[in-house]
Amino acid sequence: MATQRQRIWGWWFFDWASQPYNTLLLTFVFAPYFAEVARGYYMGTGLEEEAAKAAAQSYWSFWYACFSVIIALMAPVLGAVAQGTGRRLVWVWLFSVLYVGGAASLWWMMPGGELNTLRWGAIMFGIGLIGMEFATIFTNALMPTLAEGDDIGKVSGSGFAFGYLGGLIALTLMLGFFISKGDTGLSYFGLPPLLGDDPETREGTRAVGPFTAIWFIVSMVPFWLWVKEPPGGAGALHVGRALSSLWELIKGLRFRKSLSAYLGSSLAYSDALTGIYAFGGIYASNVMGWEIGQIGVFGILGGVTAMIASWWGGKLDSRFGPKPVIVGSIIVLILVCAVIVGMERDSLWGIPMDSASNLPDIIFYICGALIGAAGGPLQAASRTMVLRHTTPDRATEAFGLFALSGKVTSFIAPALISIATTITGSARLGISPIILLFLVGLVLLVWVNPRGEQA
Repeated sequence: MATQRQRIWGWWFFDWASQPYNTLLLTFVFAPYFAEVARGYYMGTGLEEEAAKAAAQSYWSFWYACFSVIIALMAPVLGAVAQGTGRRLVWVWLFSVLYVGGAASLWWMMPGGELNTLRWGAIMFGIGLIGMEFATIFTNALMPTLAEGDDIGKVSGSGFAFGYLGGLIALTLMLGFFISKGDTGLSYFGLPPLLGDDPETREGTRAVGPFTAIWFIVSMVPFWLWVKEPPGGAGALHVGRALSSLWELIKGLRFRKSLSAYLGSSLAYSDALTGIYAFGGIYASNVMGWEIGQIGVFGILGGVTAMIASWWGGKLDSRFGPKPVIVGSIIVLILVCAVIVGMERDSLWGIPMDSASNLPDIIFYICGALIGAAGGPLQAASRTMVLRHTTPDRATEAFGLFALSGKVTSFIAPALISIATTITGSARLGISPIILLFLVGLVLLVWVNPRGEQA
């Protein structure tokens, strides 16, 4: 039988295993590659380069929004069903299959393809995304069995730090063994890419999908060995009873001011943070003109700061509670987004810069470091705040609602970005709605009790 320490480490390994989906696929490798392929397709239809960039960003936004709606509708239902059966791990196993299948299938998204190729890549990415998001709901629900009281903050923060370390190492391996550095024909380790350097087929870049799937399978071994179903036994599956319980929980929100305010706040700021992650790499490609390798280095920097800040944020969470960590993180992200929206290669909010210099790149690298430093603690503290508004026996249901609050309007960020990009004709200004979402989240936190419902 696994010890409590082994159970905690096993639980942390889910963050380690799943983080590359965000790091490699959502932000720093696959999404920019998708934008490149889509941009090439739309330019092939006769669009000018800037219009093609906007069209590519809108296409990614559309599919990302579609799968976000599916996640929003299903997350609380699955949480309620699992709560009714008392089972969590079976759902983790089930959605892990979607994670692995979706990620591995991205290998077949070839460059220079037609619209069907783009659709295949978007759909397979979405299937893997569903697997990751739903598996996360049930692993999060196991957290109350790992620690008590303020120690939960340390466990959550350390888990995110460990996850970011995994994402960081995975990204480093991709750059070091698979992706070419510019036109050198060599990887970032100075080695010939393992799968070659053919710009017509891009095997090195497409390998990110199978690599992410294999990473997950191997890294989940400690989870399978050490994390077991919590005591209490499994009950029968009664979907109607589970949905009735969920509906009662939702109706009861009008009497739970702090939880309602927090769910509304997380709805806004989680959507904004997801928007940064989903479009950060695309922004770097469209606005900064960076190649995949440069974007990967940018991701490594953000991963290092996220890892350190998540660990430190967990300690702050345990000492001061999750709310100050959340507030501070949101403020940092608002300031960073303001810089990003106002920056081009030759100016920053109208202040001229030499576009041929490294200054624009340095500024954007600093922004990436700050996004990692604020995003990691924000997500870790958010898990802790949910637990302050629930009890261990209803944790799965609570995290289902938390996933709903983070996903029910997750189509809004990509939709607003798509609309803003279309109206302004600028991929840079298209990011501006993210600032508004962060501000909404910050304001709603005023009504959130720092101690939750355990005060």
